[in-house]
Amino acid sequence: MAGAVATASAWPAHGEGRWTLPPISPVRMVENEWIALADGERLAVQLWIPQNASTKPVPVVLEYIPYRKRDAYRGYDMYWGQQLAQYGIAYARLDTRGSGDSSGVLTDEYLPQEHRDAVEAIAWLAKQPWCNGAVGMRGVSWGGFSTLQTAALAPPALKAIMPMCATDMRYTDDAHYIGGALGLTDLKWAASFKVVMAAPPDPEITGADWEKAWRRRLDATPPIAATWLNHQRNDDYWLQGSVATDYGAIRCPVYVVGGLVDAYSNPIPRLLAGLKTPRKALIGPWKHGYPSPASPGPGLGWAYEEVRWWDHWLNGVDTGIMDEPMVRVFMPDRTAAQTDGGAIPGRWIAESAWPAPDIRSQTLHLNPGGKLSKTAGSETTARYFADKVVGLTRAEWVPFAKSELPAEQTPDDDLSLVFDSDVLAAPLEILGAPRATIRVSADQPVAKLTVRLTEVTPDGKSWMVSYGLLNLTHRDSHAHPEPLRPGRAYDVEIPLNFIAHRFQAGSRVRVALSEGFWPLVWPSPAIPTLQISQGVSRLTLPVRTPPTSEAAFPIPIAPVPPPGPDGGPIVSVTGDAKGAVTFNAAWPESSGVIADIGTKHTSSGPDAALSIHAGDPNSCVWRVTQSARYQRNDWDCAVESLVELRSTPGEFILVEKLTARKDGNVIFEREHPARIARDLM
Repeated sequence: MAGAVATASAWPAHGEGRWTLPPISPVRMVENEWIALADGERLAVQLWIPQNASTKPVPVVLEYIPYRKRDAYRGYDMYWGQQLAQYGIAYARLDTRGSGDSSGVLTDEYLPQEHRDAVEAIAWLAKQPWCNGAVGMRGVSWGGFSTLQTAALAPPALKAIMPMCATDMRYTDDAHYIGGALGLTDLKWAASFKVVMAAPPDPEITGADWEKAWRRRLDATPPIAATWLNHQRNDDYWLQGSVATDYGAIRCPVYVVGGLVDAYSNPIPRLLAGLKTPRKALIGPWKHGYPSPASPGPGLGWAYEEVRWWDHWLNGVDTGIMDEPMVRVFMPDRTAAQTDGGAIPGRWIAESAWPAPDIRSQTLHLNPGGKLSKTAGSETTARYFADKVVGLTRAEWVPFAKSELPAEQTPDDDLSLVFDSDVLAAPLEILGAPRATIRVSADQPVAKLTVRLTEVTPDGKSWMVSYGLLNLTHRDSHAHPEPLRPGRAYDVEIPLNFIAHRFQAGSRVRVALSEGFWPLVWPSPAIPTLQISQGVSRLTLPVRTPPTSEAAFPIPIAPVPPPGPDGGPIVSVTGDAKGAVTFNAAWPESSGVIADIGTKHTSSGPDAALSIHAGDPNSCVWRVTQSARYQRNDWDCAVESLVELRSTPGEFILVEKLTARKDGNVIFEREHPARIARDLM
């Protein structure tokens, strides 16, 4: 099947004794109920309940996020609520404390109070007369984080979870720091999160005191980018909420789901290896989001798999799901960028366990003459002066749209140290996290090293397969970084992102090394010169030999939507002969009326305006804005945020601004300037 695109006809074979979806039944939707908390606050929950649950109680699955069930995320919630409840699995969509219509204030990510609230909410759900006492938990991104973090508290009624696109380690694999370097996504998320924290509750749900509650939120909204920037190493702040510190705390079954285009694939093999409970994983070709609808495709008929999982663990029905391989992964024959965000050719593969016993390491040496070879050449030194702007072909840590996918890499390869293999005589399939071991020295105490793995096709084009980067002061520890000793050579290991990829016969494997990766990460405080030892530096690939047959793939494949614009940001890059570079990414304004409640919801951003001058790292400026507006009859509220970052060699210079409008008039405005010392960054 290599090279084939899965189609809508690829449904599971429902033979005798094979589990099938139950018949569709009517569903009752409850717009809002209140969960009273022990401290006097209350959480707003929306419910989808099978009509017959009053006489035959059912399990319930909870999704717990701060993204406004009433309006902003209503489309997702209505879809998944109906999808699950029609097959006998009730669905509860809960706004976290201080978000949407829930009372209180929200002042940071993944606070212990959020987890305690979840435990109370699970107990409330389990006691409802329509519930059989069994609760599951699922969610994407924040919802996946909260699912793992809540499961680590082991609420008695929580019987199984399904985290999607989430992490077990907040510092190393979330939106803030990448390889110990400050990521652009940190500012994008700060601007977006401020709008989440500061948005108003809906008067129709909250009642007459809605404006008082809104002003309480506005007053409590912190300078969140400064909060995160004050923790530049993996300290207790990031360890809180990182379930990797104690996998044993999670005692219920886990089905972890992710996408190859998403940055959250790295935690999946760690969770599989670290958890001791029944567990499964599925990694598709898509970006950050649900397996359906999915982009790039193929997506899946995901209700089938979810109901099969919940029926097994919440209803005690042997659906056969635990008799199947532990890991399912889509093995692409092309990168997402090569297909322009459309369906990717490839096939679904299976592994019975993780780590997979049949994956072997293949070492390729970075040799003189730009050769990538199976045998080591003589040790020589290649000099790299980091006065170049490398990274403009890949600008986004989590691409949400095809305009954010990594472009063809030749422009960045031309500014890097490049090592190419011989032409492949046969396909080469990898599954796992490649790693680079590089002997490197620098003439500055702070420097980075970026490693890109690409496939160079017979037409000479270079396509991103995976990448990794490391702030070299973090070479031994993200918790205790140490400056480089200028001129001293260090052997550093740089893990690349987990990937499944099939290099085609006739292509070459390429490794490209650079110091910076802008605008993905903030530049080093001064321009370093790196010395790379060739011959001893190497790349290790996790090579998978395809078996003669793969286990049958049981999940229905969703129809592939026709190609077309996906509403992503308009990206423009400019440069001049003097080395000035600008990078702008502006999302089209999204606006529409939610028909069943009459609310007009308008959003814009995060819009990024970025600039730097080659050879001058402290000329870098990042400016990100985000806004949201809610209108219905005489209710008209808007929130706008701005985050801007500059630097000197010793400091970050940060400005955060929050503005709120009611009926078009400014009712709240606050600006937070901050100067924060650079901590070996």
